[in-house]
Amino acid sequence: MIRLSSAQLWVHDQDEALAFYTGPLGWEVRSDVSVPEWSFRWLVVGPPDQPEVGVVLMGYAMAPWDDDMKALIGEVTAKGGGTTLFLETEDCQASYEALLARGVEFTEVPSERPYGIDCGFRDPSGNNLRLTQVLQWDITRGS
Repeated sequence: MIRLSSAQLWVHDQDEALAFYTGPLGWEVRSDVSVPEWSFRWLVVGPPDQPEVGVVLMGYAMAPWDDDMKALIGEVTAKGGGTTLFLETEDCQASYEALLARGVEFTEVPSERPYGIDCGFRDPSGNNLRLTQVLQWDITRGS
């Protein structure tokens, strides 16, 4: 069986991203390994109650592209045009209020959608994060 172990987000500053994900989001470090001779750092974080899943916080300065491509990736990410990470919570409004109190700036307030209650925010690099309280939904009927 093939299972998901991790996903990657491009970040402009790994230390700033680490502070965000382990601070306001309350995640833990899964791996933080530097390989100086490659100018490379493998940094993985994840929710404490999901030890089997991690999010790699990959600095785009380490990407194997030319400087123009790295700059483009940074610009697109900063504008929210990069990856989206979907997070699930049992109570969207309560989680929204808790994260707001910890300094997270939201791009959207919680609102009802056909699938649940949902809101959005970004990490310091601009990556989109969606926070959703999934309601009972029959995918075969669309309701």
